[in-house]
Amino acid sequence: MNPFEEMQTFVRVVEAGSITKAAVQLDTVKSAVSRRIAELEKRLGVSLLTRTTRTQSLTESGKSYYERCIRIIDDLAEIEASVKNEHCALSGRIKIAAPLSFGLKHLAPVLRLFNEQHPDVIFEVDFNDRQIDIVQEGFDLAIRIAKLSDSSLIARKFSSVRGVVCASPSYLKKHGEPTNPEQLQQGHVKLQYSLSTSGWEFFQVNGEAIQVKIPEVLTANNGDYLCQEAIAGRGVLLSPDFICYEAVRAGELVPILCDYVNKKPINAYAVYPQTRHLSQRVRRLVDFLADYFGDTPYWNLY
Repeated sequence: MNPFEEMQTFVRVVEAGSITKAAVQLDTVKSAVSRRIAELEKRLGVSLLTRTTRTQSLTESGKSYYERCIRIIDDLAEIEASVKNEHCALSGRIKIAAPLSFGLKHLAPVLRLFNEQHPDVIFEVDFNDRQIDIVQEGFDLAIRIAKLSDSSLIARKFSSVRGVVCASPSYLKKHGEPTNPEQLQQGHVKLQYSLSTSGWEFFQVNGEAIQVKIPEVLTANNGDYLCQEAIAGRGVLLSPDFICYEAVRAGELVPILCDYVNKKPINAYAVYPQTRHLSQRVRRLVDFLADYFGDTPYWNLY
């Protein structure tokens, strides 16, 4: 194995978090990866990884070598990309992670359109609401709709999302429409997304944030299901607009307490590791997402 291939294997082991996971991502056996790392350490005359039965960590030499490998691999990828024709056909695999509801309803049609222009690109998509570890699980890209806190990732905003508090006309006729957030605690029930905090946040006219706790009638881990239950009159729903916008426009759900809901959008991002070179096909896909959705997406209600 040449030195560059050794570098690539070592980087994959570090980023995957274990030799076993790296072997899966490299589509080879664990023993082959272990042998490559052992041969690399023997050739360099230093220990790069400290391994136990459950964990691995970089030695000081390993950390220095890893950082230099990343620069070399990225530089080579950038050189090769720069000499290729910008308009050449895109091909290869893109592994994407996306939230379930957003992925099925909004991302899937975009990927289909992208494939019509670039049929040789193969998508491997994981629709799941859990926040995956992009590096360790070998993803090229992830869609996240949240306030980002992980500084190890590079993020590009491609659209915006707002929260909508709403209920069906039949529910509001039966329980009354609240005129302030505190009234939600008086005879109202809510449909709760299980991955959200139990209290709902509202904002007073002076900008002061308040937390309101409302009895739950139903908890679920899927926003589309909760939206259907809200249409059926089961309770009040706090939903992202990309889920409930069609029901609102059809009059099946009515936005309430609009003056108390945070008007600042939560952005939708395409995120990827800062240590990984962004391939031409992934770069073009991120551009495609931004052009398709834009700052004022089609689901916008306000």
